[in-house]
Amino acid sequence: MVGLVQTGGPVVALLLAMSVVALALVLVKLAQFLRARLWQRKPARRALGLWQRGEGEQALELAHASANPTAQALARAIRGMRRQLPESAVREEVLRYGSDALFQLRRGLRPLEVIGSLAPLLGLLGTVLGMIEAFQELEAAGSQVNPAVLSGGIWEALLTTAVGLSVAIPVVALLNWLERRVDHLAHEMDDLVTQVFTEDLSAASEAEAPVRRAADRTGAAASPQPASATPQQAYAGTL
Repeated sequence: MVGLVQTGGPVVALLLAMSVVALALVLVKLAQFLRARLWQRKPARRALGLWQRGEGEQALELAHASANPTAQALARAIRGMRRQLPESAVREEVLRYGSDALFQLRRGLRPLEVIGSLAPLLGLLGTVLGMIEAFQELEAAGSQVNPAVLSGGIWEALLTTAVGLSVAIPVVALLNWLERRVDHLAHEMDDLVTQVFTEDLSAASEAEAPVRRAADRTGAAASPQPASATPQQAYAGTL
């Protein structure tokens, strides 16, 4: 590591420092996601199912026991509806909690984005500075040009680009994965909490369809059919 810094100069030292910061941020975010139980999606869905079946107390206990932000938002919505608070007030409180939870989960992602964007540029800057230094040495050599000096200066210059890409690629990949997890959580939170205030129209329509068809058949059978005219009635009609 010391030899790498000595060869690449201050640019490589800066890139290595950025990699240490990025690693620390990733570990902090992973620990935060683990504490928030982002991978535990079943408790919130089970609590919603209990609520839709009319078991409000059990649904509230199950949602409140989970540390997942979706379950916590669901618990607030169920608690507000059970207290018969105005729906607008319950929605505002759930929205406030959800926005704060997502903000906390997104904290620290911006520095990772900056590191992923700046690392290749710093590597390219180091390469340009190294090439300038190599050609300055070539100019100073005059007619006694040593190809080894030029090639050595070039590979030392390209080293900074390699280090910059080595830092940026994993940082960008991890950043996209972390952001995707937060986006999934935001979508699931919005979807499940909304179902607390609404009816499942798809399930209701499927349950009501057989009833409507049976009612239609019953009504059709009960409707009077026009009777055919008797010969006497037909004869009287001609008079």
